Amino acid sequence: MNKDHLVYIVCGEASGDLHAANLVREWKMLNSQIQFRAWGGDRLEAENVVLDKHISALSFMGFWEVIKNIFVIGRQFRTLKKTLLETQPKLLVLVDYPGFNLRMAKWAHSQQINVLYYISPTVWAWKRSRVFTIQKYVTKLYCILPFEVEFYSQFGMQPAYFGHPLLDEIDRFNETRGSIPSFEKPVLALLPGSRMQEIEKKLPLMLKAASNFELTHQIALACSPNIPLSVYQTLCQGKDVFFNVNHTYDLLGVAELALVSSGTATLETALFKVPQVVCYKGSNFSVWLARKLVKIKYISLVNLIMDAPILTELIQEHCTSEEMKNELQDLLPGMPKREIQLKAYRHLAISLKQAGASRQIAESMNNYLWS
Repeated sequence: MNKDHLVYIVCGEASGDLHAANLVREWKMLNSQIQFRAWGGDRLEAENVVLDKHISALSFMGFWEVIKNIFVIGRQFRTLKKTLLETQPKLLVLVDYPGFNLRMAKWAHSQQINVLYYISPTVWAWKRSRVFTIQKYVTKLYCILPFEVEFYSQFGMQPAYFGHPLLDEIDRFNETRGSIPSFEKPVLALLPGSRMQEIEKKLPLMLKAASNFELTHQIALACSPNIPLSVYQTLCQGKDVFFNVNHTYDLLGVAELALVSSGTATLETALFKVPQVVCYKGSNFSVWLARKLVKIKYISLVNLIMDAPILTELIQEHCTSEEMKNELQDLLPGMPKREIQLKAYRHLAISLKQAGASRQIAESMNNYLWS
């Protein structure tokens, strides 16, 4: 393996794996000599990237969950350091996952490894002191949200922004989409997330809310490939649910409305022009601490980008089946709230620029191989 063309990628969640895979695909077309190894998921593996660890062993959600697994995370950190010392990559590309990756940036910098950070940590929401860690240890920061550029400029930084890579992923889906499921009734999509703990907390509530629409809608569930199908089948026992495994875009392509876990899925759902209700429920300790520390008005990417409450966010004590049901009824065809969301989605897409971000980011990163 030629170390001068070796890029090591570290991501800890499904969304990071998706963006990293698109980046790799574009980068390979630019540079036939480049080689990749990674901590990642199925998407990166599908691009023939050698995986040293799968994200299924990395994803911990919430403050309390991280604290409970602190020793596991410590072992993972030591394992990665050893791997990087053995492989000596030319570039280390860290993708989101800031609690882990910013520590790794500091260590890698001490080893004279060039660090590129893809998908800015949400330092504008909390832990602003992380800005100075990025300034000191990261060679180049790549943002994917338009307002982040102005935020970092306050600190004398010049991050790169080429638009949001989800537009590339959706364009690619539209070009290659296969057979979309055909349903006799309009589809109510449930997107409960990709982590076991959030699925166990939210999916039963989503199913109870959706049961009010069984006569008029087909309930369809987006299943993460990282979770055994048997988990979903057990939670949905006795319900008429269509299981959609690892083809969420096929589902969003036909959905009339959706219940969506907070995160990247809210933006994906918006870009498919599906009216939605955002749901978040964590441990009481994690949510209490987040409310003390996190300084943002919204939790969904759509509302953050638009800086307005376009989507209803049902958080913790408001994340109940009854409130979900009421909000879904307000999003049925002909309802004013549905039209408000659809109009906002059009402005949202414009603010994220055109597709092509993954290609431009790959071109920029490729230049660092020669520096």
